[in-house]
Amino acid sequence: MTLPVFFGCAFIAFGPALALFVLTVVAEPLRIIILIAGAFFWLVSLLFSSLVWFVAAKASDPADQALQTGLLIFGVVVSVLLQEAFRFLYYKLLRKAIEGLLALSDDGCSPISIQQMAYVAGLGFGLMSGAFAMINLLADTLGPGTVGIHGDSQLYFLTSAFMTLALILLHTFWGIIFFHGCETRRWWEVGTVVLTHLIVSGLTFWNPLYLGSLLPAYLLMAATAVWAYLLSGGSKQNLHQFLLCLRSRTTAQPGS
Repeated sequence: MTLPVFFGCAFIAFGPALALFVLTVVAEPLRIIILIAGAFFWLVSLLFSSLVWFVAAKASDPADQALQTGLLIFGVVVSVLLQEAFRFLYYKLLRKAIEGLLALSDDGCSPISIQQMAYVAGLGFGLMSGAFAMINLLADTLGPGTVGIHGDSQLYFLTSAFMTLALILLHTFWGIIFFHGCETRRWWEVGTVVLTHLIVSGLTFWNPLYLGSLLPAYLLMAATAVWAYLLSGGSKQNLHQFLLCLRSRTTAQPGS
């Protein structure tokens, strides 16, 4: 069962994100560069979070359980704040890049919009975040050992994969909302991204009560997906036309 669990969890966690990458990013070299740079910025935020955690852990008493729990909460908060701080720095960098592209363009138009940059940058953040969240777990799925053999939940790997999927997609939606807030000076949108990021990260403290962490996380993901869709220019009419186009394509295919 180790290989089915490995591939099942890998496809659950990364399947939708990889589909987005193949369908919307891989054909455009500029988008690939933005995605890789976004992943790098997330890695730098992880480096600073690790340094803070290392110093705090070395300066604390390992035998004090209450202190260790407080340090864990502190580490999560610092990590989220650093991720969002580097998201802001990346926005500033991309804004400068757009100005440079406009200066070099013959027609005065940028080859990529800030909304597209926000989407690709958020996807880069999410993919790198998911990779670090799941890589060790995927290695453990290959064995040896049996999950839950001592009475613990057997859903550990499966729920971890679903939570990783939620975080990858949330990072994508957060990127769109965050960049829109910075562009329009609606700082409450930026604050909402930071707050929901803290909430989703804090939900993991409910584990091993997995329903208590997964259900609110997916509800927040659905809400941020709708919000990001609307901020990107989406509407009910656009969605209706898209569904009609899909329906007409599927009905026309058998007769072709």
